[in-house]
Amino acid sequence: MTVPDFATPQENFWAGDFGRDYIGRNRSPQQLATNLALFARAFTAKQPPVSILELGANIGMNLRALRLLFPDAALSAVEINADAARELVNVIDQSQIFEESILEWESGERQWELVLAKGVLIHLNPDFLPQVYETMARASSRNVLICEYFNPEPVQVPYRGHHDRLFKRDWCSEFLASAPGFRLVDYGFVYRHDPAFPGDDFSWFLLERV
Repeated sequence: MTVPDFATPQENFWAGDFGRDYIGRNRSPQQLATNLALFARAFTAKQPPVSILELGANIGMNLRALRLLFPDAALSAVEINADAARELVNVIDQSQIFEESILEWESGERQWELVLAKGVLIHLNPDFLPQVYETMARASSRNVLICEYFNPEPVQVPYRGHHDRLFKRDWCSEFLASAPGFRLVDYGFVYRHDPAFPGDDFSWFLLERV
């Protein structure tokens, strides 16, 4: 299968063979349970979103959990990998799947009450992050939820034998600097040794439009 040529090596990496191989590692029942526990905690005592957009949804494990938590919410997704996008139709309607790069996708005038980025910002070319933060802010009418590996300063981390494919940084501070119309309302940490819902040592930040 021919893969489109994207602007950055990171996009080509996820649109191609590595992105296809990732699908098989991304569908465990434990992951679904951990996702559900995370989202339930992040939205405790908050009004359920009626519309949700995920950037970099892969096969929809996060959206599956969100559908269990918010069964009436309308779901949409942006996904660069064609194989993953084909599996997304098992979770959401084909018309709500935008098969393209996050760096190229535009929301236009449309907004969603919740815009989610979970395990995707870490894999984007850092030079384009300000653009992505602005895309997220523009697409959200109420909340943004960022769930990524945190580090106080930007660092590059080797990823499964590859360099320049995983980055850690202070996502929340950077997002707020790019989108001053938002404020932090809650945050937390998911730990790999949690006895009930082990995750992957990532931090989450719930932001709200002021």
